[in-house]
Amino acid sequence: MFKNALSSIDGVSVFPIFSLIVFFVFFSALGFWVYKADKKYVKYMKNLPFDKEK
Repeated sequence: MFKNALSSIDGVSVFPIFSLIVFFVFFSALGFWVYKADKKYVKYMKNLPFDKEK
């Protein structure tokens, strides 16, 4: 059913490539941010749920 519907769309082969690029860019940027994140900020965020003051 879906094969017939998708084959009638012009340029449908671009969507998997675009999805792969978005996936790769997003997780690469996320990995870079985790690597470069300030360690004090990460420690603060890690302990935030256990903070009794708020």
